[in-house]
Amino acid sequence: MNKATRKAVIAGNWKMNNTPAETAALIDAMKPLVKDADCDVVLCVPYIDLFAAMDAAKGSNIKIGAENCHWAEKGAFTGEVSAKMLNACGVEYVIIGHSERRQYFGETDVTVHDRVRAALNEGLKVILCVGETETENEQGITAEVLRKQTKIALQGVSEEELKSIIIAYEPVWAIGTGKTATAEDADKYNGIIRACVAELYTAEAAEAFTVQYGGSMNAKNAAELLSKVNVDGGLIGGASLKAEDFSIIVKAASI
Repeated sequence: MNKATRKAVIAGNWKMNNTPAETAALIDAMKPLVKDADCDVVLCVPYIDLFAAMDAAKGSNIKIGAENCHWAEKGAFTGEVSAKMLNACGVEYVIIGHSERRQYFGETDVTVHDRVRAALNEGLKVILCVGETETENEQGITAEVLRKQTKIALQGVSEEELKSIIIAYEPVWAIGTGKTATAEDADKYNGIIRACVAELYTAEAAEAFTVQYGGSMNAKNAAELLSKVNVDGGLIGGASLKAEDFSIIVKAASI
C-alpha cells in the first residue's frame, strides 16, 4: 500500500450469507474490533440485509454496500434492484462485475459497464471487479484480459467520476477455492490495472486510485499481500463472515 497517495479500503463481500438477525449480530461483534482502523471499512451484504446492516453500523466507522445493481432505473426486470433503489435506501457502495455474477448469471463486460454507469449516475461508490479465469492465466493472457475489462468498464467515465470507483483484481481461479495469487503476482497485476488507468486518464489519477486484491485474502496472508505497493486493500469473501478474521485483515491494512 501507498497511503501517502491513496486510500486503503478493506471491503467484505458476504455473498449469499446471513439473515437480518445474523447480520446485526456479526456487525455488533465487528464494531469494537475495527473501530480504530486506519483504512476504510466496508461491508457489502445481500439486499435483504441492507437495512439491518445500516442500522447496526450506525455511529460506527463501518460503511455499507450492496453486492450488485441493475443498469436500468426501473422496468420489467423481475428480481433485480436498481441503483436508484439502493441510493434511496442510503447505501454508499456497490460491487459490480464480481466473477460469480459473470460466471453464473451471464454478466458481460458490456453489462458490467452499464451497471457502473447506472451506479455512478446515482452517486454510489463502485467496487469494480476484474480478473482472469484459470485457463486465461495458464495461457499467459492475464494482462490483456485485465486491460480489456478495465477499459470497457470505464468507457465514458470522467476523471472526476473515477474518484468514486475502486477496482478489485480478483483472479477467478482464486475465488472461493482457497488458492491465492502470490503477493508478487497480486502486486504485478494490480500494477497493470493502475497503468491502464494512467493510460485512460493521467498518471496523477492512477497514483491516487485504489486497487484492491480480491482472491481469497484472509487473516493469514493479508499482511504479506498488503505489504505490496500496488495492493491498496482487499475485497474479502469468507473471512468477512468472521469478526475476528476480518478485524485481523483490517489491522493489517491499518499499519
